Amino acid sequence: MAKHYNVLFLCTGNTARSIMAEAILNRRGKPLFTAYSAGSQPKGTVHPAALRELEAAKILTEGLRSKAWDEFAKPGAPKLDFVFTVCDNAAKEACPIWPGQPMTAHWGIPDPAAVEGTQEEIERAFRDAFIALDRRIGLFLALPIASLDKLAIKKHIESIGRQ
Repeated sequence: MAKHYNVLFLCTGNTARSIMAEAILNRRGKPLFTAYSAGSQPKGTVHPAALRELEAAKILTEGLRSKAWDEFAKPGAPKLDFVFTVCDNAAKEACPIWPGQPMTAHWGIPDPAAVEGTQEEIERAFRDAFIALDRRIGLFLALPIASLDKLAIKKHIESIGRQ
């Protein structure tokens, strides 16, 4: 039987990138992966454009919510195998110690929620973020994780963040 992996995507506000990554991996990674998302300073709401982008890709948005990362550091939280930061701010913040020592990597994506401009420019920013996350998640899912040692996995997941 194949191992099951829990993955946490972290960002600052947990309104767009980390939410989209959670939804993409939950759709593409079943049944071997379960994804979660959280923020160091969650805004409390999911950006409507992130939800629209997911819905356009026929990805379920039910249950997605903006939440704090400390939910995943408490007793009884899922044991995390991987933690990915998806925004530049999160990479520079102090992350809590995660039980079980998950593998970590930074997969920085420009913040589409910070884009100011026309509706088309904003939608393009969310689409670009979605495409980049979907591509990286696809590369991650293609890794033969069960047959790689930890050092090789770490090298690969860090490399994905630079693509």
